[in-house]
Amino acid sequence: MGDDMRNCDCDPLALTTSVNTLAVAIASRLNDADLGLTAAILIQLGDTLETIAAQRTRCAPPVSRLAGD
Repeated sequence: MGDDMRNCDCDPLALTTSVNTLAVAIASRLNDADLGLTAAILIQLGDTLETIAAQRTRCAPPVSRLAGD
């Protein structure tokens, strides 16, 4: 499931350009109140995903080096 993210183009400039383009497209279609609410929701989503990622890293079993090393 997570392999799709690992197989992407890792050009940081392309990623930031895509995110910026998405932000401009969203902002152009929302009034100020809805834009503020949407931003708050996306911040909460990002924070929650960060928490989940940190917990997965912290709780993951140690990687075994027995497989061919």
